[in-house]
Amino acid sequence: MDIFLKIFAIIKAIKPDKIHPNILIEPYSDSEAGNMKIPTPIILPITRLIDCMRFNFSFFILSIDYPNIIFLNLYYLMHTNETKYFIGIDLGSSFIKMSLYDFNNKKEIDSITYPKNEMEIISQKEGWAEQDPNLWWDNIKQCLKYLKERNDLSFVKSIGISYQMHGLVAVDKNGKSLFNSIIWCDSRAISIGNKALKNLDNKVISNSLLNSPGNFTASKIRWIKENKPELYSSIYKFMLPGDFIVFKLSGNITTTPLGLSEGIMWDFGKRNLSMDIIEYFGIEKEKVPKVVPSIGLQDVVSYDNCMRFGFSESVSIAYRAGDQPNNAFSLSVVSDGEIAATAGTSAVIYCVTEKDISDPKNKVNTFLHCNDEKNKKRNGVLLCINGSGIAYSWLRKTLKFDSYQEMDNISENVDSSKGLTFFPFGNGSERLFNNSKSLKSMINGLDFNRHNDSHIIRAVLEGISFSLCYGIEYLREIGLKVDIIKVGNSNLFKSKIFREIFVNISNANLHLYDTNGAMGAARGAALGNGDYKNESEAFSDLKLIEKIIPLHSKSLEESYNNWKKLLNKLI
Repeated sequence: MDIFLKIFAIIKAIKPDKIHPNILIEPYSDSEAGNMKIPTPIILPITRLIDCMRFNFSFFILSIDYPNIIFLNLYYLMHTNETKYFIGIDLGSSFIKMSLYDFNNKKEIDSITYPKNEMEIISQKEGWAEQDPNLWWDNIKQCLKYLKERNDLSFVKSIGISYQMHGLVAVDKNGKSLFNSIIWCDSRAISIGNKALKNLDNKVISNSLLNSPGNFTASKIRWIKENKPELYSSIYKFMLPGDFIVFKLSGNITTTPLGLSEGIMWDFGKRNLSMDIIEYFGIEKEKVPKVVPSIGLQDVVSYDNCMRFGFSESVSIAYRAGDQPNNAFSLSVVSDGEIAATAGTSAVIYCVTEKDISDPKNKVNTFLHCNDEKNKKRNGVLLCINGSGIAYSWLRKTLKFDSYQEMDNISENVDSSKGLTFFPFGNGSERLFNNSKSLKSMINGLDFNRHNDSHIIRAVLEGISFSLCYGIEYLREIGLKVDIIKVGNSNLFKSKIFREIFVNISNANLHLYDTNGAMGAARGAALGNGDYKNESEAFSDLKLIEKIIPLHSKSLEESYNNWKKLLNKLI
């Protein structure tokens, strides 16, 4: 008999009064939990002690009063192969994507994308873009309800969250959102950011913030203060979109260093909240949420939500990152020199670096990467094209196709766009072009006798890819090496034609992986919860689907050069 079970038997025989009254001690009674045979009633007390309280004083007090508990816990830790699930939530502009990750078997066991059709982006005025944050939460609840109906969510240990970056959510003292979220592609605060760029000391911009305040969250807060002073005075706390979801899950308002850097409120030199920008914009410090780690224990899911979604009472929230750092993290892009890309609603090239890079032309931005630490600096240089998948979505709805796959198939019917040129700049200001208001989305060269829907689809795929490749030229110009780019098999990178155009024009190798943002957030939760020791272990089973190398295409290069000539006339 196991030494621990012998000790149980001795305690029971000699000191029966020291056996905790709520715990049976028949050591071989059946239990399904963890594929082991120990008393069923011990399972919940142990998991609550170990997973929730984490060596809380009450653990030791109970252990002294009732020795069987400490031995049972030791036995549990040494002998169980406990089922562990982790949930990843990816809050995008179009959809909520959710993944249920089985830690023991190292695989996604369920997922959902919701709603069926893209979430609405509300545009009350030209250049404005808003969404109702309560709709995000409603859709997340629907996703969790779906997973609950198909799975035993009592095995969930932790939740990770990825979210659309740079948005502003504000709540009053009762936790009620005061207005629609001003999301990432909203352009209303450009003039405020430009004014701050002129007025702030250049050392603050280049050494502390590493960025112009631009059109990011801090500038949006200032816009509310200037244009909606009554609403501003009602703000208890402001948040980024991911912070709002954590608030709805836990009941507590927090943010992260990564979140502050996304909002241009992080001092990279002092590694703290930037008081320079807070004081310049006149934002009261008490409106800033409490700061918690990007990876690590941030909060726990509230009791009410645990009961609602079928969780145990000890589910942590242990990972939070904006969608672009998270996309890179999902692809195990965590070290200096590694590069990720995505082409969802927006298209992004994201380069991890140990350097504090400040672009004097403000075409690209530097944010903290999710695995940044004091003694292991990790930043992400981000190049963004706002109009990417949203352009493809617009085209699908306009041409009334049933699916993106149908569009991809049709695009393969032609080998070029036959001189048709597309610019995808119709989703807010583009930082790559210094937020130029004159740059608009357009289709050029349409010939009613030569072009059909195949050519239009092809031109849109080319235009989005050309825009990204134009940005890659700039990244190389500022000294970044772009040789290998990692992408997930999702969004526009699911399109064979799009991948080929991108690889051949960028002249970079493309590594295609079987992953997505929700899966990355789930792995991040397992890492933040302490179940994975490090990033290498977390991504040891990441599956490479395909390596794609550039092939010379004279006709495609000619199309790209013509695209750039027309672009230069527009800017």
